[in-house]
Amino acid sequence: MAPLYAPTSPYDCGMLDTGDGNRVYYEQLGNPEGKPVLNVHGGPGAGTSQRPARAWDPERYRLVRFDQRNCGRSTPHASDPAADMSLNTTWHLVEDMERLREHLGIDTWMLNGASWGSTLILAYAQRHPERVSEITIQAVTTTRGSEIDWLYRGAGRFQPEAWDRFRDGVPADQREGDLLAAYARLMEHPDRTVRAKAAADWLAWEDAVISDEPNGTPGMYSNRDVDAQIAFVRICAHYFSNGAWLEEDQLLRNADRLAGIPAVLGHGRHDMGSPVQTAWLLAKAWPDAKLHIVEDSGHAGSDALGQTMLEAVENFKYR
Repeated sequence: MAPLYAPTSPYDCGMLDTGDGNRVYYEQLGNPEGKPVLNVHGGPGAGTSQRPARAWDPERYRLVRFDQRNCGRSTPHASDPAADMSLNTTWHLVEDMERLREHLGIDTWMLNGASWGSTLILAYAQRHPERVSEITIQAVTTTRGSEIDWLYRGAGRFQPEAWDRFRDGVPADQREGDLLAAYARLMEHPDRTVRAKAAADWLAWEDAVISDEPNGTPGMYSNRDVDAQIAFVRICAHYFSNGAWLEEDQLLRNADRLAGIPAVLGHGRHDMGSPVQTAWLLAKAWPDAKLHIVEDSGHAGSDALGQTMLEAVENFKYR
């Protein structure tokens, strides 16, 4: 069984100036001379975990964590209506990652992440494959239009009451159209109470999607302060109403660009937010990736899925 290590504090942190008014928070933990690895958080807009990074051997790894644009400790924060969302796209984030690598003087690094983080990892690795040594992903997504439609419409067949409440969170004359675009408009409303209600309605749906999973946790998405809720949903609605600025199937179609990058993919059989088919298709298109489908897990994870990913991290530290 792969171990958990004693908690460590960051030995370095800072704000990366992107040159367009954004500042991206980053921190480094572990061994400054160790194997570099970048943790890429989900959401989009969730912010990096502030919990101790116990999966990473602090003697072997140099762990870098960062808050993607407009969330967490990065500025300006998306809870501020003045924050310019036009400067926050998948490709802005990809270049932020590359700028951070250069800033830290790292030649190549391992990439680790989950959910939305996997989409961003794949986008970065396909654009900069020479900079990626290995990849570990839990809860694979590629943010295809079909995946977005499943999460915010198709999954409603399992939670019809909750989906009706989600739909009814937008004005009546917009309920038969593009719900995500309608939510994105609400999240730009000048009245904070309107933005806060829309965020709460969106997060109630996210909570409902995972509620029937084997390890679904009540309030998994909504259990955050109001500013963080507003930022999370504003960024999510902005990304998903724009298809994450990706062509349909783009990341699957370009999986050949990942050739030679070893990877471990872990996915729960009962993942309601990201059905396992996407992970299966990615693994078929990427011979260097080994997929582990975990029977007792959904999007919220499980002990078995966690152990699978811990073992991958342990194995890669010697590579």
